[in-house]
Amino acid sequence: MLTLFHPQSGEVRVKGVTDTRHETLHGWLKDELTNILATLPEPSPGTNAQANRAAWERWRTGVTVKASLSADLPPLRLLQVMDNLTGHKNPAWLIWYFQHGILPIFTPLGGSWLNMAESIQWILKRRALDGFYPQAVPLIIDRLEAVSRGWNARPTPFVWHGKRRLRRQRARARQLHRVGGSGATTSRPIERLNQWL
Repeated sequence: MLTLFHPQSGEVRVKGVTDTRHETLHGWLKDELTNILATLPEPSPGTNAQANRAAWERWRTGVTVKASLSADLPPLRLLQVMDNLTGHKNPAWLIWYFQHGILPIFTPLGGSWLNMAESIQWILKRRALDGFYPQAVPLIIDRLEAVSRGWNARPTPFVWHGKRRLRRQRARARQLHRVGGSGATTSRPIERLNQWL
């Protein structure tokens, strides 16, 4: 199941396939990404080359696996998180991305759990195939694509709640002080009455 997922809107684009060769994946991605780019507002003209490159580089800060950027870059229009597979780093493929203003960001090796497309695939597969015993591949494909259409009728946005976010929440909670067993909190402890006596 080839999958593109937009976490903020919850929209998913799915295509069931019988092989996942790079030619199959890249052909589908080119079509889908071209359609997505057509729905985005046109980039504003007038950005100088240095500011444009800085916009691209800003999204690569802290990323350990970086593709070499082309010398002449169009305005950045789209970020795509992808698995760290060799086929995704094919030079011709990366040049196509860069020419269209798309920056691929690769998950670390063994870090596919960072890619939210993996999560939506799990949900769709469960909905399509739990309790069903398919007899033919086309039937599996039909069910997966039908479930994705159903999902898109009422998509659910995803929000990243990774380990860092949980650590920040715990740190903020340690800075709050509960008041009298209620749900209320204060940013500093309330002084006890006996301190004034």
